[in-house]
Amino acid sequence: MENAEAEPSDSRPEEDDAAPRSGFSPPEQPVAAAATMEDCLAKKMEITVSEAEKRTGRNAMNMQETYTAYLIETRAVESQGEGQCAPVDSLWRRYSEFELLRNYLSVTYPHIVVPPLPEKRADFVWHKLSADNMDPDFVERRRIGLENFLLRVASHPVLCQDKIFYSFLTQEGGWKEMVNETGFQLKADSRLKALNATFRVKNPDKRFTELKHYSDELQSVISHLLRVRARVADRLYGVYKVHGNYGRVFSEWSAIEKEMGDGLQSAGHHMDVYAASIDDILEEEEHYADQLKEYLFYAEALRAVCRKHELMQYDLEMAAQDLTSKKQQCEELATGTVRTFSLKGMTSKLFGQETPEQREAKIKVLEEQIQEGEEQLKSKNLEGRDFVKSAWADIERFKEQKNHDLKEALISYAVMQISMCKKGIQVWTNAKECFSKM
Repeated sequence: MENAEAEPSDSRPEEDDAAPRSGFSPPEQPVAAAATMEDCLAKKMEITVSEAEKRTGRNAMNMQETYTAYLIETRAVESQGEGQCAPVDSLWRRYSEFELLRNYLSVTYPHIVVPPLPEKRADFVWHKLSADNMDPDFVERRRIGLENFLLRVASHPVLCQDKIFYSFLTQEGGWKEMVNETGFQLKADSRLKALNATFRVKNPDKRFTELKHYSDELQSVISHLLRVRARVADRLYGVYKVHGNYGRVFSEWSAIEKEMGDGLQSAGHHMDVYAASIDDILEEEEHYADQLKEYLFYAEALRAVCRKHELMQYDLEMAAQDLTSKKQQCEELATGTVRTFSLKGMTSKLFGQETPEQREAKIKVLEEQIQEGEEQLKSKNLEGRDFVKSAWADIERFKEQKNHDLKEALISYAVMQISMCKKGIQVWTNAKECFSKM
């Protein structure tokens, strides 16, 4: 039996009558094929999340709440060729709206590794850093993460063509109603159903099983790396603050030593400057940590694709099992023999056999059901093959992106650490010169 599963039908709405606010025309729906890199929305529209703003309002329970809104700015690239600057369109979105968009994309495109959102609350932070989701530094990093999410989607050959995504960027009013009208929530699979499929699939695809194990290992390794980084950051913070103590001691000492005072004062100044730089350095480190966290969350996106395939395979196996059962029933009715013990067989023995007319009617119904089941099974197999083909193409694209991004992030992190060490050496070199002049 082939690994397959029915792919969700396209529920994207018809194009809205309202004209787009941007100079770039919205993508046509439905999407027939993946776009090339030149056709991606990111190549035709500049997208930025330019600022964040703290706001207070009422939630669905009519209770007052404080939240952060993010300003999305878009500009068409096409009209900038001859020194002309296209007008900037802007609108505000809450984090919950970004979540709604991503949920829609995940359900509508189950075979795609949908880019993750930045964390809603800080995790894996060194203890001196605030984990408050309203902390200005955290909000700024999340703003960068949300912009990265939009650029990831706009650069994806399939997701960039989605009309709901385009409306998210360009249509401030009525966007939530538009996405809810797609009915994507009805297609969302429950966790219980997904768990049931995981344990009851008889013939799982080894490639997806291995991919799920890989995503688990990737998440475990990156989680461990982030925890180690947080511990190193704590120790580094302590080292820098010790230099601050050196600076204070040297300054106090210089006040009681006339001949050595200038040298001690200068050495203390170098220590103070070095100690004061730690906050900016560790804040920069958090940006590198955020790049690792993105792939920590990408691991869950990989597992989501695996779960969807398991559900498709489970549905296929249930359909095949049901078809086999109906064929057996039809054969038993046609031959008048019962292969296995059943309640129906016992009833026939106790109350007599069915009339030929009744048996013919049941056979006719079963034959119709068998024909429908065979067509359904054929359709599920075909859709399953399409799912696997599309999923693996996107997974290969994701792997190339992952290898490039993690390589760049780790190299940048190493360069930053080397630079920090060189600054430390320079501080003590300067201090040595100050001591030599005393």
